[in-house]
Amino acid sequence: MLKIFSNKIFNGQSQTITSAALILAAASLVSRFLGLIRDRLLAGHFGAGDILDSYYAAFRIPDLVYNLLILGVLSAGFIPVFVNLWQNNSRQKTWHFVNSILNILIVGLIIISAVFFIFTPQIMKLITPGFTGEKFAQTVALTRIIFLSPLLMGIGSICGGVLQSAKRFLIYSLAPIFYNLGIICGILFLTPRFGIYGLALGVVLGALLNMFIQLPTVFWLGFRYKFSWDFTDEGVRRLIKLMVPRILTLAISQLNFVAITILASGLAAGSLAIFNLSYNIWSFPLGIFAVSLATAAFPTLSQNVAVRDWLRFSRTFSQTFLQILFLIVPSSALFIVLRAQIVRVILGTGKFDWTATILTIRSLEYLTFGLFAEALILLLVRCFFALKDTRTPFWLGLVSSALRIFAAWFLARYLGVAGLALGYAIGSIIYLIFLWFFLERKTGNLGFREIFAGGLKIILASFLAGAAAYLTLQLMDLFVDTHTVLGIFTQGLLAGIAGLAVYFLAGLLLRSAEMQAFWQAIKNRLPFKSVAPDKELIQE
Repeated sequence: MLKIFSNKIFNGQSQTITSAALILAAASLVSRFLGLIRDRLLAGHFGAGDILDSYYAAFRIPDLVYNLLILGVLSAGFIPVFVNLWQNNSRQKTWHFVNSILNILIVGLIIISAVFFIFTPQIMKLITPGFTGEKFAQTVALTRIIFLSPLLMGIGSICGGVLQSAKRFLIYSLAPIFYNLGIICGILFLTPRFGIYGLALGVVLGALLNMFIQLPTVFWLGFRYKFSWDFTDEGVRRLIKLMVPRILTLAISQLNFVAITILASGLAAGSLAIFNLSYNIWSFPLGIFAVSLATAAFPTLSQNVAVRDWLRFSRTFSQTFLQILFLIVPSSALFIVLRAQIVRVILGTGKFDWTATILTIRSLEYLTFGLFAEALILLLVRCFFALKDTRTPFWLGLVSSALRIFAAWFLARYLGVAGLALGYAIGSIIYLIFLWFFLERKTGNLGFREIFAGGLKIILASFLAGAAAYLTLQLMDLFVDTHTVLGIFTQGLLAGIAGLAVYFLAGLLLRSAEMQAFWQAIKNRLPFKSVAPDKELIQE
């Protein structure tokens, strides 16, 4: 009985986009919360200075390898190819395809990581031109240790692609939680023993846990490892054809972060750390809401394209688009109003001084202007992938990235690290506009009228929520001691609650379909599903 219950909970299939999104959102909430704890520990232990600059810079090359080789494969077409084989009941061909891709990537990762490991000093000279002496030496050493993680994360990501394709979202969603737990263990237990290098060892530990948590369910689905290396496999050939332009698209995305690293290395000490810490806070709602909904919708969008049902494709897109707006726009409003309280509560401890706090607050504010765009980009790009079009996002990303980097460079001359944040946000908005224009031309109809009508209500309700939060913030300033963490937390919490309450009431009064569905779900104590696509859209 226990075994049956365990299989049902951990290996059970998500039946709707919303149920999958809720699982992903709940797990992402835990993971992001652990991420905030991780950042608080990093800020408190090391402050915004040379050590954290080296730590964040050390991720650039390993992340580049991981994003290009692994995410390039997964996001380009692994899920559509897997779903097609799985739905045709070709289990043997499915696992042959998975083994071939897995082995090709493992060998590729080992070779490329080894080359980058050897030439790390020369590469880091290009990426961190402003680092010298011990700071540069630490960055090189940390980079080489972290190079152990792409292989482990690669295997884990292939497992994650299988789990997403088979709609086993629960186990897939736990992987980032274990990754963050590994890093936290590195900060608390490995750093006292190994110094700054314990941080890098914690990253490797997190990657190992990320892989191990997913393997059992993948084996439960029927996977058995074989050293197959079949470039002639139809699925492999299709995926390779799709992944080349997708890798180029991801290279553009990574170029943004490399450029930010280069620019930040020439600014005041701690600038790179401040950008990354503010970016991590900013991405909190992004990971919980937008990533969850876009990830959950991707298999359904792929199925709509496979049967060429453009009406349901448009319906799935517009409803998911509005669900993302429904959650992201009020989050942005509250982030802007409560930015000081958020930063001071999360990072204001230990060696993280007041100057670093002010710079992080400003960076978070500017990043938040582009939060809605970055959230919607996740959905729009997946729509292109469902259409098996990876070239268009590449060219659009190339142009928008050039504009983003120029804006960051220009604004950093006047605003410092905050200018990097503002330039990044501007680039996100430009990319969103490009993607929408070209996707609409490709599909013919994205449900603009429905999105405009629903989005207008969401924006108005969010504005009222922000105003309510601001007024409550000023009122609470008279009653709480804002020189203590507890006082700041109380002030921000009550202001946030007031803002959410007004958003809820305004949404109902404006007859927002998303808010009405949310309220109905609360009354029925059922998952939020009223605006999700029909159940038959997501049948296996």
